[in-house]
Amino acid sequence: MFDAALMPMSQRLLQPLARRAASFGATADSITILGFVIGVLAVPALALGYWSIALLLILLNRLCDGLDGAVARATKPTDRGAYLDIALDFTFYALVPLGFALADPQDNALAAAVLITSFIGTGSSFLAFAAVAGRRGDTAAAFPRKGIYYLGGLTEGFETIVVLVLMCLFPAHFPTIAYIFAAACAVTTVLRWRQGWVAFGAR
Repeated sequence: MFDAALMPMSQRLLQPLARRAASFGATADSITILGFVIGVLAVPALALGYWSIALLLILLNRLCDGLDGAVARATKPTDRGAYLDIALDFTFYALVPLGFALADPQDNALAAAVLITSFIGTGSSFLAFAAVAGRRGDTAAAFPRKGIYYLGGLTEGFETIVVLVLMCLFPAHFPTIAYIFAAACAVTTVLRWRQGWVAFGAR
């Protein structure tokens, strides 16, 4: 919901770090992959109940997610980079609820399953729209620098980060947070279905 407004500011803040990383030979793809590996490490941290470590790893993953795009823009954006960015992002988002499910299967597993299911709804509706929009040559005016057509919604990247942070800060309340966010993701999915129905109905 807030990504379009926050992205220009975050990009400006990351530009100096991106230029420095690029000067040392770091590529956008390498930062994307590094960020994903860091995010994967959050799963065992969550499973073992190391909430602070998991939070740090999640935040580092999100930093890499912003930095890879900044490095790409400072050097040369590629289709492979755009593909890796979104593919690994969606996998990371699903891994965090899995970590909470492993930490306490009895209390967290169902809520994690519901949340991951809702992520499938938001992710599939996002990617399906992007695929058709890309074939038609459409562009997203609110996200002109994204590598693919970026469809907004009630739950976007910023909201997801906030929720993941809250889960780590208040792990005992994971089921409640998960169910609330899953409901918001369900609303996003339905709204995206409607957007696709309307946008692609003419031809």
